[in-house]
Amino acid sequence: MEAALRTLYAALMVLSASAAVCGNLFILTVLLLNKELQSDTLCLTLSFSLSDLATGLSVIPFGAYNSLSWPAVYPSQGVFCQGSGFILLLLQACSLQSLTWATVDRFSALCFALSYRSMWTSRRSWVLLVLVWFFCLLNATLPMLGFGSYAYSKSRFLCCVEFTPENRRFVVLWVVVSVAGPVLTICSLYAYMVHIARKQARKGTFVCNELHCFHVPANTYLRSSAVMAATSACLLVCWLPFISVCLYETFSGQQSPEAAAALSTWLALTSAAINPWIICMTQSRYRSAVHQRLSRFYQSCSGMVPRLHRSASTSATETAPSPTPGPQ
Repeated sequence: MEAALRTLYAALMVLSASAAVCGNLFILTVLLLNKELQSDTLCLTLSFSLSDLATGLSVIPFGAYNSLSWPAVYPSQGVFCQGSGFILLLLQACSLQSLTWATVDRFSALCFALSYRSMWTSRRSWVLLVLVWFFCLLNATLPMLGFGSYAYSKSRFLCCVEFTPENRRFVVLWVVVSVAGPVLTICSLYAYMVHIARKQARKGTFVCNELHCFHVPANTYLRSSAVMAATSACLLVCWLPFISVCLYETFSGQQSPEAAAALSTWLALTSAAINPWIICMTQSRYRSAVHQRLSRFYQSCSGMVPRLHRSASTSATETAPSPTPGPQ
């Protein structure tokens, strides 16, 4: 890569890292401050938010630093490179798996509303989360045990899975189970929910809670379906180029163009910045909580201005000299 392209790559990585850190911190703050969002499946949302936050704090800045310090190369068999590859694979897998099950949770709430409470309990959610992390740890440990390998990629500026014909079995297993499978599952569930939303939009419906029933207009379902369709498109844009490049290098035994490898890697890592907005925009209760927090923040900021003016006026009045009495 030329110096200008490496600089552009570093700038894009820094932008993605900043968006991932800010977005996930914002979602975590909203979750902690709103008790109505702390459901039995909260652990799944926390899992992928913390995974994406760790990606934005460690993996993405590491790639940006390597692109600027080129041609620095890390020994592939070194502890540092092996550990970096392990962390990258672990965080990516945990993020996608947790996001997939969070989407399944929402799908269950929509399609199996009557039995949802019995299906998703707090204990089952934690058991599922433990199994997800165990699977991701096992998946990331396999290259260290000889099934696959980690190596430093000069075109990606990261220590990652070595996409060579010798590692074909591991690469196929990893792509199908840890990347393509979760992404396609999420998109399929969103597609079915869009179908349900469009079906409801034709007639509208009534939603009831413990106090009263209210009518949900058709525009609400249409907005939700548009958001879910855009979310699916973003996921496919982020991951399909990365999957294609990885499979091409694995089965052809040739290196892809450096620009294609770098761009696909950046898109895949950018998903850590998109995931917080997926959970925020596709669920009305999150949107409502975010709107309330932003409204309170705006009101507090706008209320500070009059107070500052009043305090400034009071200070000016107190420090003004008293008038001197005239001659009697």
